[in-house]
Amino acid sequence: MNCCGLLTANKEPVPLKSVVVELQVRDHVATVVSTLNYENKEDKPLEAVFVFPLPGDAAVCHFSATIGQTQIVAEVKEKQEAREEYDDALSSGQQAFLLEESEQSPDIFSLSVGSLPPGESASIRLEYVTELAVQADDGLRFCLPAVLNPRYQPQASEGASVQVTSVPASLVPYSLSFSARVSSPRPVSKVESNCSLDPLQYLNTEQTQATVKLATGHKFDRDVEVLIYYKDAHQPTAVVEAGQASAKPGSLMGDPVVMLSLYPEFPQAVMSSVASCGEFVLLLDRSGSMDCSMNSKSDQTRIGSARDTLLLLLKSLPMGCYFNIYSFGSSYEHIFLKSVEYSQKTMEEALKKVERMGADLGGTEILKPLQHIYSQPCIPNQPRQVFVFTDGEVENTKKVINLVKKNSGSHRCFSFGIGEGASSALINGLAKEGGGHAQFITGADRMQPKVMQSLRFALQPVVVDISVTWDLPKGVSVTVLSSPITALFQGQRSLVYAQLSGKSSKAAEGCVTVKYSLAGHPSQNQLHFSLTPAQDTGLTVHRLAARTLIRSLEMEERESRREQDGGVKKKVVELSVQSGVSSVFTAFIAVNKGDGEAIKGPLVRRNVPTPGMVHHYSHARRQRSMATATFGSGGSSGGPSFDGNRSFACGRKQSGYMLTADTFGDGGRDDDFLSGARSARRSQQCSYMLTETGSNIFASDRSFCSFQSRPVKQPPTDPLLQLVSLQKASGCWVLDPALAAALGKTSEEVESTKPASVNQEVWATILALIWLHGFKMDAQEEWELLAMKAASWLRAQNAPCVTECVEAGNALLGCNVRKDALGL
Repeated sequence: MNCCGLLTANKEPVPLKSVVVELQVRDHVATVVSTLNYENKEDKPLEAVFVFPLPGDAAVCHFSATIGQTQIVAEVKEKQEAREEYDDALSSGQQAFLLEESEQSPDIFSLSVGSLPPGESASIRLEYVTELAVQADDGLRFCLPAVLNPRYQPQASEGASVQVTSVPASLVPYSLSFSARVSSPRPVSKVESNCSLDPLQYLNTEQTQATVKLATGHKFDRDVEVLIYYKDAHQPTAVVEAGQASAKPGSLMGDPVVMLSLYPEFPQAVMSSVASCGEFVLLLDRSGSMDCSMNSKSDQTRIGSARDTLLLLLKSLPMGCYFNIYSFGSSYEHIFLKSVEYSQKTMEEALKKVERMGADLGGTEILKPLQHIYSQPCIPNQPRQVFVFTDGEVENTKKVINLVKKNSGSHRCFSFGIGEGASSALINGLAKEGGGHAQFITGADRMQPKVMQSLRFALQPVVVDISVTWDLPKGVSVTVLSSPITALFQGQRSLVYAQLSGKSSKAAEGCVTVKYSLAGHPSQNQLHFSLTPAQDTGLTVHRLAARTLIRSLEMEERESRREQDGGVKKKVVELSVQSGVSSVFTAFIAVNKGDGEAIKGPLVRRNVPTPGMVHHYSHARRQRSMATATFGSGGSSGGPSFDGNRSFACGRKQSGYMLTADTFGDGGRDDDFLSGARSARRSQQCSYMLTETGSNIFASDRSFCSFQSRPVKQPPTDPLLQLVSLQKASGCWVLDPALAAALGKTSEEVESTKPASVNQEVWATILALIWLHGFKMDAQEEWELLAMKAASWLRAQNAPCVTECVEAGNALLGCNVRKDALGL
């Protein structure tokens, strides 16, 4: 399968030669221009179809094609009309180009390049604008999705599935080049990426402008993630942008639009208190794709990292709260019939079950477990917090987000996208509509600090009674385009878009006030801003505002569809056409109506592959033995076994074909068992293909595949997780040989140095805290909450000689940690 030249996995030539991406970041808004260069090297005319991901909240605002010296700029039209125009153009021998958003998920687009004659080249230019999300460490995150994982379509779901052709990164037959230019009123302190970058180049002495680009030789095995850090990032800002001169005054594009970035600051006294109540519902993806590695250099699987994270989460929950753990694939399970009070007994019961969780539940049907969670009555005075962990390979994204929005009054939803190719539309949509916070774990990221950051948000007092009021000069009125703010967190940005109508003097100023109540304390933040429009913004703010309004109306349309009301859809189409921003009901269409001759001959369709996730298996293991298994034509979900060690389970019926695998009997890691498979094109009945590429195995729809093996020897436990696993629900540790081992000491050393007047649990807990502060400060975000719980438990004991204990503990462990640093 290591083919040469421009070939797909089916050995068909691919007309896409290269992708060039230019990113321009202004403060926290990004404009992205992608140029896709096509060339038909075949002897017949082609139609190239490329299904690819974009950020879920992107506003696609320009699409054009250049053939030779001719440039054709696409128009936005109602989707069915655009499709018919495209088909008509192809049938009459004209060249045409169609760009449309998937009806299932707003982060997947399909680009059709029609009637590319033999020997002809075409260059497609695609432009979109997007806001950059604020990360827990104040970095602004831009992600260029390169990996498009096949999306799992639930059984009996409506609508056609998105047809994705994907291959391993090593077989992607086109190149990617990526460059970025960053400018901001504040200095750019650094730019980081999960991919190799050339050094950052500053363009001025103030360091407010900089450029950076991907190092040469970038492989398509991951999304390109860029993190941008500014000095003094948390400054509220307002940008007023002038309307389009050619647009009608009073319309969205004709009037000025303001974009407010608000960073509410909460009183420190309130923020230092952590809630001791809440119902925490943890929802874990156990589909087959969770068996993939976290990244190409990691041995740890997504499901393994999720298990470690649940251990930390469960240890960090406050006494007095309630919790439950759901897991899902094609079906779903829950540990308790309903949420239970958090105690040593319930925590231990949950952890035992978490330890046994594998990526063995098949597909990715997230809707049903969410419906079950929302059907459970809320517990009085215990605010519900739902944590969703998924690699996001679902197809009914809009249905899931709609369900969360419908139940937004009863809970907050925190979402975590795991691994390359997680759906940004799903992860961001869950958090936005659920009033929570979204995090993405990609590349070498550790899941634990990001999840613990979200737990800190969940334990913050809930902000209520949020209102935004405007104070504008006489003659100027405001129409707010954004949905009302429903969630505020310390350090997190809230964006508000509004249309300004009427006239004001040049020096006029506006003021916006955000009022809210936090733990019974009424608070407010004010922002004064000039009404003079900013220059050279390229209608970016207008397009982002239009996108915000379009998404809101689309959600409304899904509600009104049940009432057979087409009015909302009509509004979306009008707004999309007027603003030139894509929507689910419209598409970009460009037709080359030049005087060239009609293109003759039957049109051949070529699907352009995207990079898909590769599951890595080690090749060099000893005690090799070959095993083969044949699937019978009537087989279904059960699979044959390989020497009793390994089975390959399949979620669809297939016609018979042979799968060959290397198996190893040396008790190595699960990922080491299967190192090669012969590729085979499935019959129409099966929707995926396995491909062997050197020592990698790639399944084009891994959602339907799950690999299972006999229990194997576990890798050594992380010392931090080893210590954390020994903590009791109350926050204390017990003095026993396991704790001594985790501290790197013998039982005798630990027991003989204990001050005589102190009980064993107090001594054990102080030792654990000293070890955390002395050796694991680099991972403080991960253990901070459980250490606070331990310190709180110690204070409640009123133990004598705490100072003596800290001194003795420092001497034993070779540390120099002060008592006040431990919270004592």
